[in-house]
Amino acid sequence: MSEGNGERIGTLNPALRESLFLPPWMEGYSRPLPRSRTSFAIAVLLFLVTIVSTLAVGAQFALDYADGVAPFTNDFAPWHSFASLRVLMLGLPFSFTLMTILLAHELGHFFACRYYGIAASYPYFIPFPSIFGTMGAFIRIRSPILNRKALFDVGISGPVVGFIFAVPALALAILYSKVAPGAEANADYLFGAPLLLKALTHLLRPGLASGSLLLDPIGRAAWVGLFSTGLNLMPIGQLDGGHILFSLSSENHRRISLLAVLMLIPLGRYFWPGWYVWAVLSLLFGFRHPVLLDRWEPLDAKRRIWAVVALAIFILCFMPAPLIQNP
Repeated sequence: MSEGNGERIGTLNPALRESLFLPPWMEGYSRPLPRSRTSFAIAVLLFLVTIVSTLAVGAQFALDYADGVAPFTNDFAPWHSFASLRVLMLGLPFSFTLMTILLAHELGHFFACRYYGIAASYPYFIPFPSIFGTMGAFIRIRSPILNRKALFDVGISGPVVGFIFAVPALALAILYSKVAPGAEANADYLFGAPLLLKALTHLLRPGLASGSLLLDPIGRAAWVGLFSTGLNLMPIGQLDGGHILFSLSSENHRRISLLAVLMLIPLGRYFWPGWYVWAVLSLLFGFRHPVLLDRWEPLDAKRRIWAVVALAIFILCFMPAPLIQNP
């Protein structure tokens, strides 16, 4: 914070400063952040339910992998896993890996908020009977954010930490997954290959023909983690990429967010129809942004370098066609 801004905030009366949730490290100000046992209980319940839903999907992935076929080859019905606890437990590798990556992502945000004294909820997971068993997780920010530096750190911390956890899981899966040429021949849908998956496969399994590697459930979970990271780093609204964009250039945030949403339309037309859904959701949530108490102080050079790192992670993770209909 620049000296002038510090003097400007220092002139606020104590009651106003308290209402703004200024961080405890600023001028010796100290205030415990609000806590709620109910919100903690809800967060734990959603976490446990999401474990069950990802176990069911993971069991389906495990059974297909054991048969030497890609997911979506047989009737994809993960709810059948609930008929037997033994079958459900086959989903442990997928569930544990995916939940670890998603939890690491959200805890990155959570502890960044705690560091800056920003009131934020516990991570809320979203169980969903989809092909991944979850729609991800989120935290709610409940107080103003001090400046661009704090917003940038909160925005980038989740994707970076989640990426750090996803990469070794993917590398391990590439090393030990089956080589099964033709495994995807009868699958209705195929998983797209992010640039990171292609690069690691070339590095760790040189000479392996494209499409011959059948990823195990740990690899599928890492894939979902990369997919989630790529989505979150899109420079749109209040996604993590939107936070980073606002920190870098708040005056261009709305314009670039709208442009990014418009780009999802041709992606939906030519690559994956799911982009239409993301475009609609982005417009519904809008491009509003958390309030910054000090929006004048620019980002330092170190964080601008980290913004380039975030862009590189986005390029490595983003897939124009995450799910491809098999011709």
